[in-house]
Amino acid sequence: MPRSAIINVMVQAATKAGRSLSRDFGEVQNLQVSLKGPGDFVSQADKRAEEIIHTELSRSRPDYSFLMEESGEVVGSDSQHRFIIDPLDGTTNFLHGIPIFAVSIGLERQGQIVAGVIYNPAMDELYTAERGGGAFLNDRRLRVGARRKLADSVIGTGIPHLGRGHHGNFLIEMRHVMGEVAGVRRMGAAALDLAYVAAGRLDGFWETGLQPWDMAAGILMIREAGGFVSDGDGGTDMLEKGSIVAGNEIIQKTLLQTIRKPLPRTT
Repeated sequence: MPRSAIINVMVQAATKAGRSLSRDFGEVQNLQVSLKGPGDFVSQADKRAEEIIHTELSRSRPDYSFLMEESGEVVGSDSQHRFIIDPLDGTTNFLHGIPIFAVSIGLERQGQIVAGVIYNPAMDELYTAERGGGAFLNDRRLRVGARRKLADSVIGTGIPHLGRGHHGNFLIEMRHVMGEVAGVRRMGAAALDLAYVAAGRLDGFWETGLQPWDMAAGILMIREAGGFVSDGDGGTDMLEKGSIVAGNEIIQKTLLQTIRKPLPRTT
């Protein structure tokens, strides 16, 4: 299926930033790294990639607004459109030489995500989606997995790390899920996790404590691959609440019920 003009613009920005990240990834031991917060590092590679994306997108859509991980919000004259950008999702993986990281760009129109691009330059995997146009991996149409039982499913998640809250709640959720599924995976890059759900590599995914740039492109990707997404309360406020539960219709519903189960009382 031919890509639209806006998807082509987003792909160009993501792949150009990806080339920059690939060069820095090869020199990861020499990167100058600054500490942004406990367990949350930001590198010069991250900043360079964001500058590239912002420059490329601004050249094509100068009036659009931006929400970026490093630079925050930039309000343009067009209040109806906003790019939501994570220049390097999986920073900790990147800095440890683990090739599971990505550039993620979502486009929001009047509060709805209408286009998304997720690119892993280390594996040269380009995920694209446009509202009503399907989701693709390197131009191959994607569909979410068809498994209907948690017992047959591999589920992705994100584990709260140093400096983040939710440890107690997560351990309760993990206890419930581990007893129901074939396996649990923690990749370390939420945007790629969501892309993997769209591609059927993961049957489902849940996480809390996320930011809009972690999820924006992936939410659309899953929906366009025939999947379902909700926040941790079963609603549609993923970007506002920072939580997400995803899968096909059955797995998403069952996974949501599983993580919300109360612990059995002990006497």
